[in-house]
Amino acid sequence: MSTPIEDYALISDLETAAMVGRNGSIDWLCLPRFDSPACLAALLGTEDNGFWRVSPVARGPCTRRAYRPDTLILESRWDSATGSVRVTDFMPPRAQLPCIVRVVEGLSGSVTMRSELRLRFHQGRVVPWIRVTGRSTVAVAGPDAVWLNADAPVRALDRHDGADPAVRDSTVLDFTVPAGRRLALTLVWSPSHLPELPAPLCVPAETALKETGDFWRRWAGQCRYEGPWRDAVVRSLITLKALTYAPTGGIVAAPTTSLPGCIGGERNWDHRFCWLRDSTLTLSCLLRSGYRDEAAAWLDWLVRAIAGDPADLQTVYGVGGQRLLPETEAPWLTGYEGSRPVRFGNSAVSQFQLDVYGEVLDTLHLSLRAGIRMPAHVWSLVEAMMGHLHRHWREPDKGLWQVRGPQRQFVHSKVMAWVAADRALRMGVLLGRNGASGEWRAMRDEVHRQVCREGWDVQQRSFVQSYGSSALDASALLIPRLGFLPAWDERVRGTVRAMRELDHGGFVRRYAPDNQGEHNSQGVHSVDGMHGIEGAFVACSLWYADALAATGHVERAREAFERVLAIRNDVGLLSEQWDPDAGRQLGNAPQAFSHIALVETAFALSGLSSCAAGRSVPRARSTSR
Repeated sequence: MSTPIEDYALISDLETAAMVGRNGSIDWLCLPRFDSPACLAALLGTEDNGFWRVSPVARGPCTRRAYRPDTLILESRWDSATGSVRVTDFMPPRAQLPCIVRVVEGLSGSVTMRSELRLRFHQGRVVPWIRVTGRSTVAVAGPDAVWLNADAPVRALDRHDGADPAVRDSTVLDFTVPAGRRLALTLVWSPSHLPELPAPLCVPAETALKETGDFWRRWAGQCRYEGPWRDAVVRSLITLKALTYAPTGGIVAAPTTSLPGCIGGERNWDHRFCWLRDSTLTLSCLLRSGYRDEAAAWLDWLVRAIAGDPADLQTVYGVGGQRLLPETEAPWLTGYEGSRPVRFGNSAVSQFQLDVYGEVLDTLHLSLRAGIRMPAHVWSLVEAMMGHLHRHWREPDKGLWQVRGPQRQFVHSKVMAWVAADRALRMGVLLGRNGASGEWRAMRDEVHRQVCREGWDVQQRSFVQSYGSSALDASALLIPRLGFLPAWDERVRGTVRAMRELDHGGFVRRYAPDNQGEHNSQGVHSVDGMHGIEGAFVACSLWYADALAATGHVERAREAFERVLAIRNDVGLLSEQWDPDAGRQLGNAPQAFSHIALVETAFALSGLSSCAAGRSVPRARSTSR
C-alpha cells in the first residue's frame, strides 16, 4: 500500500525538495533541482524505485512529528518499549550543492536504528555503482554522484543484488542511540566528474542546523499578517518559499509529479514547473504578506520567461524560464496506488490558453501599482500582447483547466481577455501612455457585452462554463475579484448561489464530475477529455469562501475557510485536491496554489489588505490549473 499523500512532509533547500513520510522514509527526491530526474521515486512506484528511510529497526510510523516553529525543520519522534528517539530532517538553504541532513537523537532509554538508502537514478530506474571511502559511501550513475556520510562510527550491512560487489541493492547502516547521543547522516549530490569529497560533508551538522533554523526564523519574521490564523498563514508562506527556485525567482506549482486527482486513474500531471496563470495571486500574496523581494524576483522571472513573440506565449515554463518541457511517460513506475501513466514534463506548453494574457497583464499592473521596478521595455511588451490578443480573443481555447478535450469558448477565458484590456488601459493611465487606448477600450466593452450575453444562463441565473453550455464552473466565482462585475450585482449573487451544485461534502469541485451527462460513449469527459472523476479542488473551495464574504455571507465564508484548514495534514500542508468521501488528499503536494489561496482568504476574512510598501493591494486576481 502506498503511503497516504497527507502522510508526507516537505523539506527544501530553495532549489529542490524532498518528501518525508511519517515512517521516516524519503520517497521522493529530484537532484539537483525541482525538475531534475528523481533519484528516490518510491512515491510513484515501490521501494525498488528508491527511498531513504531512517527509523527504528522495528519500523512503523512515528509517534508524533512537527516542524520547529517558523522553520522548515522537521522533527519526528518514535516512542517504543526500549526508549524514545527523535529524527530531525532538514535541507540547508543551497550555498553550493544540495544536501539533506538527518540528525538522530536519543531521548530516553536506548533505541536500535537503521538507515537504509536505495538510490535509483533517472526517474527511479538506474541502479548506481557504489564504493565506500572511510565513513562515506558514494553512488555514481552517469552525471550524478550521491555521497552519504555518518559523523560517527556505524555498522554497515552488506546487501548485494549482483555478482559485482560494487552493485548494491541498498546501503544499510545500523546503530544504537542511547539517551543523550546524537548521530548525523548527511546526503550530498555532486556532479560525478568531481572526485573530491563535497564541501557540505565537511560542515558540522549542528552548525548547519543552527544556520538553517536562523534562516527560516528570520524569513518568517517578516510576515505582516497578524490575524487569527497566523500559524496557518506563516506555514503556507514558508511552503511557498520552499517551492521557490532561488536562482531565478520562479515558483513551482508543486515539487511532485503524477500524484493522482483520481486514484487508479489517468489524471496525473507534472507540476514541477512555473505557471503564469498563478502569477497575479502569487504576487499579491507575497506583497500583502511583506515579502517584497520575493515578489520582485517572481516578476523578474516572469518578464524574462515571456520575452519574445506574444504568439508564442506559453502557460507554463521551467524554473529557469525554459520553454521545452516535453511530456514523456515512465512505464517502469507503477504509479501512486496504480495510477498510471506516470508523466514527466507537461504538454500544456503547446496549448492555446487565452486567459494567460490577462494573467500576465494583471500581474504587470499590480506590480506597477505596488511600485516594483520594471524594465523599460515592459510597455512595448504590453502593446505587443494587446495587439495579438485583439486579433485572437474571439477564438476558442483550452481554458484555465488545460483540458485535453476540444477547444471551447470558455467564459473564464473571455473574462480574462476583458481583464487584459482593462489592465492595459489602467497601465497606460499610470504611465502616461495613450497607445491604442481607443481600440483597447472598444475591445474591453465588446468582450464584456459578449460574456454577459453568451456566458449567462437565464434558467440557472448563473454564469456557465462555456458559451452554449449549461455546465457550471467554479472559475465564475472569480468574476467579482477580477472586477468584471461588482459583488453586489445580482448576476454575481446568482452565480454564487448556483455554485452549491458543485458542492462535494462541503467542498467545491472545479466543474461537475460528469458535466451534466456529457460523457461520450467511451466514458471520457466531454470537456476535459479524461476518464474518471476527481476530488474537490482546494483553491475552488477558497474562492467560494471569498465570494461568500464579498456577497455579505461572512459567517458562511468563515465556515468554508475553516473546513479547508481542517483538511491540512498534521504539519499544515495542503495538496491540490481533497476527497471528502475517502477523507484523503489527492493530487500533487504540497500545492503552491492551495497555500497561496489560503493566505489570500485569511487576509480577506481578517480585513487586511496592505503590502510591505504600505500601499493598498487590490484583491488577488488569478487562477490555477
